[in-house]
Amino acid sequence: MENIFIAGTPKTPRVLFDSESRTLSLSGRSIPENSIDFYSSLITWTDHLCSSEGVVEVNINLEYFNTSSSKCLMDLLKRIESSNVVAHVNWYYEEDDEDMLEAGEDYDAIINLPFKLLVTGG
Repeated sequence: MENIFIAGTPKTPRVLFDSESRTLSLSGRSIPENSIDFYSSLITWTDHLCSSEGVVEVNINLEYFNTSSSKCLMDLLKRIESSNVVAHVNWYYEEDDEDMLEAGEDYDAIINLPFKLLVTGG
């Protein structure tokens, strides 16, 4: 399975999905014009990765995301949750960013995966 690397832009996150290390990383801003189009290949890749057992690490280090990106992130995490993999989520936020901390806490409450809420150097 091919890795996915997408350089970040002012509207889309940097994406590094690595099949060998079984790591999914998103960072930056996620406010694409069409979130469903942007995230569809990421969700398909995730479904393929999670079709085989193993450990999956998810790293989310977003400084901002819009509502439609939030729905796509929820879909991606729900698919991981419903698979047979052992997964954990590292949710990064800047120390003074209460909105991103609360978003991480919300996902943690909804998704049945182990979450670590981690402060970045910011």
